[in-house]
Amino acid sequence: MLPLIGIAVLVLGFAVRLNPLAVIVAAALTSGLLAGMAPLAVIAHLGKAFNDSRYVTVAFVAVPVIGLLERHGLQARARMRISQLATATTGRLLILYLGLRQITAALGLIALGGHVQMVRPMLAPMAEGAAQARLGVLPQPVLSLIRAHAAATDNVGVMFGEDIFIALSSILLIKGFLHLEGVEVAPLQLSMWAIPSAIAAFLIHGARLAWLDKRLERLAAESADAERQAGS
Repeated sequence: MLPLIGIAVLVLGFAVRLNPLAVIVAAALTSGLLAGMAPLAVIAHLGKAFNDSRYVTVAFVAVPVIGLLERHGLQARARMRISQLATATTGRLLILYLGLRQITAALGLIALGGHVQMVRPMLAPMAEGAAQARLGVLPQPVLSLIRAHAAATDNVGVMFGEDIFIALSSILLIKGFLHLEGVEVAPLQLSMWAIPSAIAAFLIHGARLAWLDKRLERLAAESADAERQAGS
């Protein structure tokens, strides 16, 4: 059970907001050393895992494209379009995106969303525009709160939607681990058991997003009161 202390290191590091890369390396070293591995062996395993997953750096190819689109007004256009919808609110927009993200991830279309491709250039500006259309100009801390919820919505949607897709690497990883432990489970069974988790994640995070609208109204009112008091 001692190698599980690495999980505690991971949780503690993220809780105190240390550098994520340093936290992951520290957690891996903790688990590896407590499992009896030599330090160089742990580092070698980390390097092999990174090399095997190097395809994730393909996302960096999209960065110049997104930067060019933003330079030509993509964020401003997205913010303006959503502000023209009278019924749009930040919470409703993010709930809609959460559902779409889960459905597309369940179909294996993981690359349709993401922080680089969708959250920064479109989703976050649209969420900000919906809030500002209803509440007026918002202070920077409130805008940061909206951006954080937009990023979290993408994370929750893809994390709890992708396991429904039977041919995804996470399902194969779970099946391989259970096979090594002597537990035989068909990939279809794993996918089916992921559906209740996805539904629960949608309901829980959807409730948080619905509450976000009320929270934004309260923060906007507090900001307006503070400005009036400062002006008087």
